[in-house]
Amino acid sequence: MYAQRILVLIPHPDDEAVGCAAAITRAREQGAAVFGAYLTSGVPAAEALWPWQREGQQGRMIHRRHEAQRAADMLGIEMASYQIIPTRTLKSALDGTHDLLTRLILHHKPDVLWTPAYEGGHQDHDAANFLASTFRKTLPVWEFSEYNFAGRRVRSQEFISRNGTEQEIVLKANERRFKRAVLETYVSERENLSHIWTEREVFRPLAEYDYSRPPHPRKLFYERFQWVPFHPRVDQTNPEEVCRAIEEFRRTREPKPASRPATAES
Repeated sequence: MYAQRILVLIPHPDDEAVGCAAAITRAREQGAAVFGAYLTSGVPAAEALWPWQREGQQGRMIHRRHEAQRAADMLGIEMASYQIIPTRTLKSALDGTHDLLTRLILHHKPDVLWTPAYEGGHQDHDAANFLASTFRKTLPVWEFSEYNFAGRRVRSQEFISRNGTEQEIVLKANERRFKRAVLETYVSERENLSHIWTEREVFRPLAEYDYSRPPHPRKLFYERFQWVPFHPRVDQTNPEEVCRAIEEFRRTREPKPASRPATAES
């Protein structure tokens, strides 16, 4: 999982802190250059906020980017890109994001790609994992678990199921303090990050997933509070919508068979 040049897919500013802060630190200590591809702004679209918050949506995005820059400075990450699309919309931007990642890989020449796992923690994490899978023939791809709701309980840094290839990083006391300090730079996400553990981080080579189906058959992490009619912190997306968007991308991106040349009739 470690290499001289690492590109990390970061669906939202804070995923680098949640999922791989210690791993990034250890990679940097080994002399690695770490590049971050920030795939969304981490802020919901204006219509997903309370009416009295909507005028301040742009300010929220600017504030979140400043938090991300402070965290990147602490971790030693170079911001390779920073998309300003709203959170929960990565599934609708797969084409453009795939093209962006293609350019980043050509420019920065990473030796390995890191991505959040396909685990239903957040729909943007799952979309990022799929995008990473499209590059697995180009370079090694490793995934890290952030959080999920498999087994009907909140699990942090624990894959839904193990396949024997996992590598667990047990954080030392100083690493735990540092990770907590990086998490605390995201003041705007303090409530959302309260369930994150700092005891370990887990990685493995990207598993084989069926992206036409949700990560597991029961309620996903981001579905837990969909009984609430409306709240900016509640994602009302049906997981099947994410799967359909992925399948549509695959359908339109598949190479079309070459047509046979026309022949002149006698």
